[in-house]
This record gives sequence, structure tokens and C-alpha cells, in this order.
Amino acid sequence: MAAPRRLAPTQSASGRWVLALAVISIAAQLMVRSGVLATGNFYWDDLILIGRGSTFPLFSADLLLYDHDGHFMPGAFFVASMTTKIAPLQWFLPALTIIALQAGASWAVLRLLRKILGDTPILLLPLIFYLFSPLTLPSFAWWAAALNSLPLQLGLAWVAGDAIELVRTGRRRYAVSGALVTAMALLFFEKSVLVPVFAFVVVASMLGVKEARHRAAALWMACGAILVAWGTVFLCVTKGGLAVHGVRETAELVNHGVTFGLLPALLGGPWEWERWAPSGPWAAPPSALVVCAGLATAVAVMLSIRRHRSIVAAVVLYVGASCAVMVLSRSGPDTADELAQTLRYFADSAVVIAIGAALMLRNTALNHTTLNHTTLNHTTMGRRAPRLARPACIAGAAAFVVSSMVSTFTFAQTWRDDPAADYLAATRQSLQHSTTPILDQPISPWVLTPLAYPENSISRIFADVPGRAPITSSTTALHYIDETGHLVPAVVSPSRSLTQGSETGCGHRVDDRTRIPLDGALPVWDWTVQLNYFADANSDVQLELDTGDVVVVPLESGLHTVYVRLTGSGSALTVTAEGSGVCIGAGPVGVVMIASL
Repeated sequence: MAAPRRLAPTQSASGRWVLALAVISIAAQLMVRSGVLATGNFYWDDLILIGRGSTFPLFSADLLLYDHDGHFMPGAFFVASMTTKIAPLQWFLPALTIIALQAGASWAVLRLLRKILGDTPILLLPLIFYLFSPLTLPSFAWWAAALNSLPLQLGLAWVAGDAIELVRTGRRRYAVSGALVTAMALLFFEKSVLVPVFAFVVVASMLGVKEARHRAAALWMACGAILVAWGTVFLCVTKGGLAVHGVRETAELVNHGVTFGLLPALLGGPWEWERWAPSGPWAAPPSALVVCAGLATAVAVMLSIRRHRSIVAAVVLYVGASCAVMVLSRSGPDTADELAQTLRYFADSAVVIAIGAALMLRNTALNHTTLNHTTLNHTTMGRRAPRLARPACIAGAAAFVVSSMVSTFTFAQTWRDDPAADYLAATRQSLQHSTTPILDQPISPWVLTPLAYPENSISRIFADVPGRAPITSSTTALHYIDETGHLVPAVVSPSRSLTQGSETGCGHRVDDRTRIPLDGALPVWDWTVQLNYFADANSDVQLELDTGDVVVVPLESGLHTVYVRLTGSGSALTVTAEGSGVCIGAGPVGVVMIASL
């Protein structure tokens, strides 16, 4: 086989300056994004990751193979579990994982751009777009979303870079590293199935389909084997179906995502964000920006499609795939169109758009030179460029960065308006200062929806918090965690009641296994029983409804009250005890409410 042709020149002095500016740009991006993280905290799905990471062993199937709303993401659960065990509910460590992943993704994009364009000044244009684009901002700020999106962004850029090097050098180590990075990305996000497809398109755009297919065959075969193995596990683990939607709903969702989300972000928008707590922020660009973004995109496509038809088509197809993922996984009769404007579904498109632009710049430079297509350097990129091209590029890049900084600032202002940080801190402190066991209960619905049950329970989310009070199924002092995260005295608000027994001075005498009728049937729910009892000695009893869990409750000698949390349904409470030294009186069965109410 003939030696592969070298496409990148030896680095010059000007190239070293370009590389230095690129590294400075990445550092600036990380500083700006760190400021965004400083305004945020745990949000929504983050607490599900934390709860499962606190509840299940690190290498258990219950943790790593969990079907999270249709997502298969063992890598994300592993990272969340590790950070939770090291620093439970401490935001600084998740924030560091986001910064580390973003640094890796940014470096991977720079690495790929250097392989496409060389160390030429024009490289800075697509790099700056990727680094500061608001497209990646919402998914970056939300830990659970970042654990999906950033490994995908890293994988897209890194594997494409490995594919190029494999074609150039023929070294099999690039096939190995590319396959490993593909596998890594798949562990965090199922959309990473597009990683090897994107890599193939990049190499084919540079060298032709035949070269890409033959010279990088080892990488494509390795990725294919990984995809087959991963796909088998994915199909066995996930059980979620496709969303139900109609043509009109689909069109509206895509229109909102592209018109009000994607296109303004191409110009550094949206500048403004809106939010209905507890939902996340969504893009709310002014009408003038929407119009300008639509016109600018149309002009750019028309100018590019003649000479770069295949590249434009590839970018459009990738964006279309992102829209399809959004529609098939989230659309439906109850889906708000603003969901598409959160930009989370287009975050990885920032990589694709930046690399697509770089490929077009490369092809344009090669078409304007008499050199063969194996050489690309500073002279080549500058040859025949209009005299005003450089000032125009600098002005355009500066305007984009300023526009993006406005969007970043307004996003951070909107993102900080969330109750989770204060609530979690107050609840943590309350649990650490409590002197009595606390009944398990859901956290505030403004922090995590009850639809996440049982992931929204304090026993899961605060499981690894050190020095906290026990979270149990029974307690002698009933407390409730209010909307601010503070423990307050509580009572049982009756839905049903235990009936009064017939034995004078005792009520219901428990004799081995005794069924105590309720004054009405209970549906399936988490109920709290106020058990008023007399015991002639310390002992344990078992409580259960007609269906549901069995709870063991310790009783103290004498006349006391204990509050018991039971999950189930039925028309009676069954009490099992040894001997006949326990008497149970009437008492409410219902839900826990703040005493003052």
C-alpha cells in the first residue's frame, strides 16, 4: 500500500500564535461557563441520578442499567454515584465534572479543526463559534443534561480526528482509540450512535468516499461491533416507546425549535430567556433577531450550497436528526412548544455546524490554489482572499462573541431563579440537626415532581448525607419538611380511621394476627397511620394493609403513639405480634400535614 499523503504542514511561527490564541479562547470559554455554573445548582433529573447513586451499589444493574425516561446512560449514573459518595449534595464536585468534560470537548474540537485547516488564523472562526455558542449553554448548565451532551460532543470531534489520522498514517492505534471513545460516548447518551457516521462524513468530505471507506475500515468495523453489542443491551434495558404526536404538533415543535431556538443561536442569540418555574429556561428572542437570523441563514445556505452541496446536506441532515429525536421522544398532546426552545436537543449540532464550516473553508482554500489537495498552510488559506476579508472576519467574530455573552449573562440570571439550592441546603441542615427519626416523605414538588416517585423521596436523595437523622418507616414524633426545607411539627390528616375496638379499656387486643377494620377503603398510596397503643413490654409488631408492604414497628412499654408509613391499599390494618400484650385504639389514617394547618 502506498504511503498515505500528509495533509498538514509543519507548524510555523504564525501557527504557534494561532494555537496560543486557540488555547486562550478555550480558557476564556471555561472561565465564562464556570461563572454560569456558579449561579446554578442541582436541578430536577440531577436528584434522580443522586438518589439512585446513593441507594444502589456502584456496579449494580439497578444503577447502571436503569431505564431513565427512555435513556440508557450507565456512564452518567456511574459519575453521579461517585460524586455523590465523595461529596453528597455538594455542587462543587458536579460542577468540576462539567468543566472537565467541557474542557475535553473543546480540546477535541480544536484538535479536529487543526487537522482540517492546519494552524491557520481562519481556524479561529469555527472554534469561536463552538466555544461561545449559546446552543450548548442550557445543556452545559444542567448536570444531568451535561452528562449526556458533553461526552457526545467530545466523541463527535475526537473520533473524527482519529479517523483522519488513521487515513493519513495508517496507524491502527487510531482505530483503537476511536473505537474506545465511541464506546465511552455511548455509555452516556444513546444519540452517540451518530459518532462514527459523523466521522465517516468528515473524512469523506476531505478525501473522498473511497479513501474514507478503505483506509479507515478498521475503525468502522470496530465501531460497528460496538454498536451491535451496545444496541443489544439498549433494546433489552429500555422499554420506553415513541411519543404519540400528530403532524400539526410535530410541525409546531420543529418550528419553535428551529425558528426561535437554533437560528437565533447561530448569531449568538437568543439574548432573552423566559422561564416558568420549575421548568428550565427557554429561548425567547426578539422578533428582529428571529428575522435577521432567518435571512442570514438563508443567504449563507444559498452561497454555500453550489460548491459545498454535500457538506450543507450533511449538516442539515444532522440537525434534522436532532429534530427527529426531539419529536419522537418528547412530543405529544401535552408537550409545550417551548420545550424545543430550550436548545438542549441541538447542543451537539454546535460541533457539527463548526466542523461543517471548517470543511467548507478548507475546500474553498484548496479550490483557489494551484497546489495539489494534499497541502494546506497559512499561504494557501490566505491566497486570493479579498483585502477586506480579514477585518470582516474579525468584526464578525467579535460581534458573535458579544452577542453570545449577552445571551450567556441573561441565561445565568434566569437560571439562578430556582428554589433547589436553598431547599436542599435547608433540608440537609434540618436532617442533620434532628434528634428523632424522620418518616420518609417526598421532597418539594417545586424541586422534583411527584411523577418521579420513588426517586423523589428524602430517603433516596439524602441517603449519603453524613450525620443525618434516620429516615425510617416509623417515628414517635411526627415532622414534615415544608416548602423551605425546614422540619416543622405535623399531624395526620385523616382520610380514613381505625375503628374503635370492642374490648373496654383496650380497644383491639392484638392476638397473634389481628385485622383492625377501617371506616372505609383506601386506594393504593403512601399512607401514614397514627397508631395509639398500649404495650405491657417492649416488643415489635408487623403492620400491613390488605395489599402492600409489611412494616416492622418497635413498641415501647406503656401507653404511647407511633406514626407509621405504609404503602398499599385496603379496608383494614393487619397487626401481627407475639402474645396478647398489645392494645390498639382508634386513630387516623391519612397524609401528613403541617400542624398549624
